[in-house]
Amino acid sequence: MSLSIVLVQPEIPGNTGAVGRTCVALGMELILIHPLGFEISDKRVKRSGLDYWPHVHLTEYASWDAFLEARQPRPGQLF
Repeated sequence: MSLSIVLVQPEIPGNTGAVGRTCVALGMELILIHPLGFEISDKRVKRSGLDYWPHVHLTEYASWDAFLEARQPRPGQLF
């Protein structure tokens, strides 16, 4: 079983970058659910992610419903 971190409509680019860095360190996927409160190319995201950002296994979805439709997680898989 692989784990992912899902951020729903994140608004703070620095926090998202830090979570991305953590995902790289732990071998986890980072999933971002739109709308985002910033551009993913925002330098604050990349600064917080440091040199790790190019290595983030990143997946984006247009909405929570799009995420649910694509991934079809079982209720016990979401925390």
